[in-house]
Amino acid sequence: MQTTHALVGMAIATPIAVRFPELAGIVLIAGLVGGAFPDLDLYKGHRRTLHFPVLYAAAAVVASVIAAAGLGGLSGTVSLPGTVLASTPTVAALAVGFAAAAAHCLMDVLGGGLELRPWEGRDDRAVYDHVRGRWIAPRRWIRYDGSPEDLGIATAAGLPVLVVAEGALFALAAVLLGVSAVYVAVRRRLPDIAAAIAARTPASLRAWVPDRYFD
Repeated sequence: MQTTHALVGMAIATPIAVRFPELAGIVLIAGLVGGAFPDLDLYKGHRRTLHFPVLYAAAAVVASVIAAAGLGGLSGTVSLPGTVLASTPTVAALAVGFAAAAAHCLMDVLGGGLELRPWEGRDDRAVYDHVRGRWIAPRRWIRYDGSPEDLGIATAAGLPVLVVAEGALFALAAVLLGVSAVYVAVRRRLPDIAAAIAARTPASLRAWVPDRYFD
């Protein structure tokens, strides 16, 4: 679920938020954005256009090293030879955001394929690996998005976020958990509804509707 991706991204930020409360807001938002960002390609080249499992992970490692050096210092900034001065909060947010995006891609691999009804297990495309130039096959450890086990992951990720977050971010995390529960309850009914809507889509807009909706 998109909500699971967002909550896991925020959960990745919780250790930093606990250790450095002054960074809680920016890193939690970065986790939310990073966790949700890859699925902006949902209606065009899904799991390929904005899914970069290797590159996101590499960027997260680099940003994490820089952020750790800055957080360990006294000035709040870190200057590395040959680079510009980097703001520690900004780099910490980038590290969390990239890590959340990488986790998003990994979770997609652990789930099902691109088909409209992933519980049928017919599609062998989970995430496109741009480095190797091929699709990574789904593992299906999580049977499909919106399955009860998906809700379990969302809940496990959301609880520490609720402990750390305050104000609007707390309310947002609570809403994401609520939406997750509703989505799981209706998930099996959605493909038929989506296919019916797609069938009535004007021809001029069909290029933006994934092929799986016309199955």
